[in-house]
Amino acid sequence: MFIGTMFVYSATMANMPESVPWYDQSWVRQIVWYALGLIAAASVCVVDYHSLARWAMVVCWAPILCLVAVLIPHIGTTHGWGARRWIDLGPFQFQPSEFAKLAFILAAANFLSRPADELRELDIFVKGLGMMLLPFLLIMKEPDLGSALVLVPTCVVMMVVAGTPKSYLIKIGAAVGILGALLLADILFAPPALQIKMQEYQRQRLLVYFGVNFVDPNATPAEKAKARRLQFDKSYQVNQALISVGSGGLLGKGWCQGDQTALGFLPPGAAHNDFIFSVIAEEEGFVGSLVVLTLYAVILFTGLRIAGQARDRLGKLVAVGVVTLLFSHVFINIGMNIRIVPVTGIPLPLLSYGGSSVLCSLIALGLMQNVYIHRRGY
Repeated sequence: MFIGTMFVYSATMANMPESVPWYDQSWVRQIVWYALGLIAAASVCVVDYHSLARWAMVVCWAPILCLVAVLIPHIGTTHGWGARRWIDLGPFQFQPSEFAKLAFILAAANFLSRPADELRELDIFVKGLGMMLLPFLLIMKEPDLGSALVLVPTCVVMMVVAGTPKSYLIKIGAAVGILGALLLADILFAPPALQIKMQEYQRQRLLVYFGVNFVDPNATPAEKAKARRLQFDKSYQVNQALISVGSGGLLGKGWCQGDQTALGFLPPGAAHNDFIFSVIAEEEGFVGSLVVLTLYAVILFTGLRIAGQARDRLGKLVAVGVVTLLFSHVFINIGMNIRIVPVTGIPLPLLSYGGSSVLCSLIALGLMQNVYIHRRGY
């Protein structure tokens, strides 16, 4: 959280208008969210996770209803690229998909913590998948591909730990793999008339990631020039993020000394959230990046240790779900900063600016701590 405050400040202050009062600046808002998140995490620790699990379905359906509400015009709000992901509550915007991930972990842990014999039944497996598919489809509808995708590994890992038969998971994995391969083939090679319908910006991000040339050799000179401009625009963010990471060298340029951020090459609207890792890498270099990765490793391995010490399957599944969710966020966000995964709008836990993300990350850690606190109670 200390590092997050430092680099949200660094990423925003270089281009902050002087007219913005100090209390309305992003780094101050981030501190407020940290404080509220710590209070929420401490509150979660007070109540035994078994008592929380009894309310799992209520906890699960509340975000589902919010995910439905966010799709309704005049309730859900959109940003420049047309994604309808937020509910405007005046002083801040609430993102239901972040809370839906937490609710899913608690509900799935409660559902899967049943006798091993029941987990072998096909209908139990199908119901478990259904618990993941409902929020997955609603989040995809927004659309928010990154937030939807992190539900998949979280669900699969929790099922594996619970004891779901591997044959079920292998068949589902094979089916998903085939569908994914067909989808990529459709995006990369199918003519426009036969392509599966999806958001154009999502298709363009995948084309940029796979290095597909936007320019049609048979197009007119004007169409080729337009395609080159579009390809430049769509690859601009990830190229600038790579430059930021690479230019940091071993020790970086120093806090608040990053040229990419100060000169606006790394887009100001994304530098303090989706691309916060690029800011850290430029200003603190390889060493600073390694410190961040080490801190995440400490959190994740501590979570695995808590899962191993849990007194029952419910606690183990809650801890494993939180660890998998956090790992997925870290892997995807840092991966898109260094171009090993396509760009998706997914925050880096505890570092990226954003109230919903900070609150949910700290509540998730509170759930994990809850399992540790009550590991010996009976």
